[in-house]
Amino acid sequence: MAIVHHSLERELAQAVLPLLHARDPQRVVAWRHGEAVGAAQFLAHVEQVAALLPEAPAAVNLCEDRYAFLVAFCAIARRGQANLLPPSRAPQAVEEVMAAHPGSYALGELALSPAPHGYRKLPALDACHDAAPVAVPEIPVGQTVAIGYTSGSTGTPRANAKSWRSLRACSAGTLAMLGAVAGGRFNVVATVPPQHIYGIEMSVLLPLLGEVGVHAGRPFFPADVAAALAEVPAPRVLVTTPVHLRALVAAGMPLPPLAAMLSATAPLPPELARAAEQAFGAPLLEVFGSTETCAFANRRVTADTDWTLYEDVRLHPQPDGTLVEAPQLDAPVVLADIVSLHDGGRRFRLCGRNTDLLEIAGKRASLGDLTRRLLAIPGVEDGIVFQLDAADAAGVRRIAALAVAPALDEAAILDALRRAIDPVFLPRPLRRVPALPRNDTGKLPRAALLSMLG
Repeated sequence: MAIVHHSLERELAQAVLPLLHARDPQRVVAWRHGEAVGAAQFLAHVEQVAALLPEAPAAVNLCEDRYAFLVAFCAIARRGQANLLPPSRAPQAVEEVMAAHPGSYALGELALSPAPHGYRKLPALDACHDAAPVAVPEIPVGQTVAIGYTSGSTGTPRANAKSWRSLRACSAGTLAMLGAVAGGRFNVVATVPPQHIYGIEMSVLLPLLGEVGVHAGRPFFPADVAAALAEVPAPRVLVTTPVHLRALVAAGMPLPPLAAMLSATAPLPPELARAAEQAFGAPLLEVFGSTETCAFANRRVTADTDWTLYEDVRLHPQPDGTLVEAPQLDAPVVLADIVSLHDGGRRFRLCGRNTDLLEIAGKRASLGDLTRRLLAIPGVEDGIVFQLDAADAAGVRRIAALAVAPALDEAAILDALRRAIDPVFLPRPLRRVPALPRNDTGKLPRAALLSMLG
């Protein structure tokens, strides 16, 4: 029997909730082209775009400019439609998602060629400093406003519907966490795309539901990140990933003063966290969650390896993973993560994933630990260890690895691994590659990994 949270009961009784937190019409929602965009201007743009949208159940939001995405996201929701968030912007991925939602269309701010079927281009979102106040729209709490897809790192991408109630609930813990280090008002610069659930939570929901302004760009190179941060006033929060953090640290480029850094999408190595905090003089926080659950825990790995759960979140360890109860979930969700609980269930330690645990010849290891040991080899710049689908004649699924190591050959990498791990877990095959097929958030789709093995 599903457990109904008291907060869920209260919100459902209200029927609708506002689209934007905007007590002040001039409250800064975004920073675009070096200028602040206030709530009144933002709402005017939302109404402008919403009036142009066709009748449809859903739309693929392909906007690259983060402000355009934010406007389109709200306009689509305003029309009672769902934002479709494919696992990537690749044309095939977009077409597959549209095919799964008959009658949907695509929306973006760029002139795409080729463009998806039914593609519509946003009008120019021109600045108007004396925009007349617009009433804040209200959205039914049960309306599906987004359908996110998993990255495909563990197999075929899966759809996950998010109601307006669910998205509002999942932002509460993050706002509380960041508010504790950055204050009640702060500005976000994000290197992650808004189409990913992490990007939605940290660069779409925060400016909608808190006193937060978001930079419209999506900087990639270290110099671009520094420039974007310089375009917003303090206090500043950098939302990023371990891949981007590693590049920032390696570049040795100073950044404008930060109140905090935030990381997700992949485990954050403690040594990288320490290097980033030392380089940029700000706490580096990490959030734990998934497309299915959104974020529900956080930690500062330089201070503690354990995770602290958000308010009203409960975990229940099971043989095949962990059952998660959270205010943003209509029903509990089982994740593949194996955890041990501490402090009366308010904190947990991650022990691995059931899909990562290996047992060969009576010996045990985890793919995460094997990958960590691969990355620890001097000269290995990036890498991944993973298990193949097919079993050999003895019924064992082989272990494979891809490594980016320009100065090493495959034999040298294997020799180094042989000194660090049990021989039964040596990856065969191991391929040296120019780069790993990471997507926009740094994840590695399994299909792309398998194709690189040849």
